[in-house]
Amino acid sequence: MADILDMKRRLAQLLVEKSYKEGHFTLTSGRQSDYYFDGKQTALHPEGGWLIGHLFNELLSDVPRLAAVGGMTLGADPLVSATSVISYELKRPLAAFIVRKTPKGHGTMQYLEGLANLTPGASVAMLEDVVTTGGSLLTACERVREAGFHIAAVCTVLDREEGGREAIQAAGYTLRSLFRRAELLELARSDRG
Repeated sequence: MADILDMKRRLAQLLVEKSYKEGHFTLTSGRQSDYYFDGKQTALHPEGGWLIGHLFNELLSDVPRLAAVGGMTLGADPLVSATSVISYELKRPLAAFIVRKTPKGHGTMQYLEGLANLTPGASVAMLEDVVTTGGSLLTACERVREAGFHIAAVCTVLDREEGGREAIQAAGYTLRSLFRRAELLELARSDRG
């Protein structure tokens, strides 16, 4: 397997190429920003998904008894799939689950998809592509807790450093991030070594 720093450099390059746009944008939170980050563009790329899966597995390697990774649809869908598939390859299998924005309108009426692969009370990690205020991630965490699971880790590809980390900490979690904006841009511009 490639060196973790080399993987981060390459992922940063892909993220800047495919997911990072500068300009004038209104974010989901309603805030104005001079850049927009759409992590799905990179997570849905074959190499990008592979890198994200490996790097999230590395970020979570110290979490004991972790059983699954999940997150709010749609941003987290490719993240949890990539991380789950790579975890199997690394012989540390993690199930994947998705948190719906609204409960399923028929059948089980659940917020969570993938429950057949989880045991009650399992330790899980929540994944997100970008954290600004932390609102979407905290909503997903609340639904997962209400379903009876223990949230052992909360992770994002990009921490925008705009209050989300603090909001997540106030809710009792520590945000783990692959990148912060300055680090993302610096690594994307660095030569592979």
